[in-house]
Amino acid sequence: METIKKIKEQIASVIVGQEKMIDSLLIGLISDGHILLEGLPGLAKTKTIKTLALTLGLDFKRVQFTPDLLPSDIIGAEIYNPKNSDFIVKKGPIFTNLLLADEINRAPAKVQSALLEAMAENQVTIADNSFKLKSPFITLATQNPIEQDGAFNLPQAQLDRFMLKVVVESNTKEQEMQILEFANKNEVKEVKKVATLKDLQKVKKEVEAIHIDEELKAYIVDLIFASRAPSYELKELIEYGASPRASIYLFKAAKAHAYLNGNDFVTPVDIALMAKDVLRHRIILSYDAIAKDLTTDNIIDMILESVPLP
Repeated sequence: METIKKIKEQIASVIVGQEKMIDSLLIGLISDGHILLEGLPGLAKTKTIKTLALTLGLDFKRVQFTPDLLPSDIIGAEIYNPKNSDFIVKKGPIFTNLLLADEINRAPAKVQSALLEAMAENQVTIADNSFKLKSPFITLATQNPIEQDGAFNLPQAQLDRFMLKVVVESNTKEQEMQILEFANKNEVKEVKKVATLKDLQKVKKEVEAIHIDEELKAYIVDLIFASRAPSYELKELIEYGASPRASIYLFKAAKAHAYLNGNDFVTPVDIALMAKDVLRHRIILSYDAIAKDLTTDNIIDMILESVPLP
């Protein structure tokens, strides 16, 4: 827990507020899960991710997704070497620890799909060769919810590979005043490396040791199945429920959440608090739900109310 405390202190020295986003990134990091951050511009999404990489000394690459981006701009390509009259592989920015896919929904499907193999199998295929990615490898993607022109919705197969979809909220008035003070001083604070990969591996072992009762495991599965075979009240509102990845990720996220809060066991509260981040991008609403202006968060609230606590 001391490692996590040091990391959070370093991030807090340059980022005002956004505790939920920071905790979510840490949950992804210690659970080897990819994270999708959705929020308005200027909420320090990119800066927070870069700061997290610096605190651990991890290799960090940023790719700005645009409509003219090509898959080879991400994964790399085989190029001709006239000197030796042969082809060599030029690796792309995906060969890193933390890959920031900035504004991922600004690029078309063929570019988004370049991440599919890497996110699912931790490897990349270029021409006839497959290359293993570094460990850890985590994709941290951002998207702007209000952008419509030139934006492309992520396919469901790719959304399902993200462990969490986190909605990043605006700062409070008090936090905004702090931001103004930082801007007025115009100081550039240096982020220090406070942990290593060895420390991160130790944290992962400690999270694995977090206890979760069999009843709570059953509760997680019941929540997921409630989205697939919904009760009468929800049946007309859900087109498709969550995949098996949802069960795995809710299990991992609940354990990581308990760890971040200093507990050595999981409670139903840990599961309920992580349910929306794990499920909101996996449940597809029916036309009836959309017509009633319901969101996936509303549906998840209904699922949590309908499934009895253990």
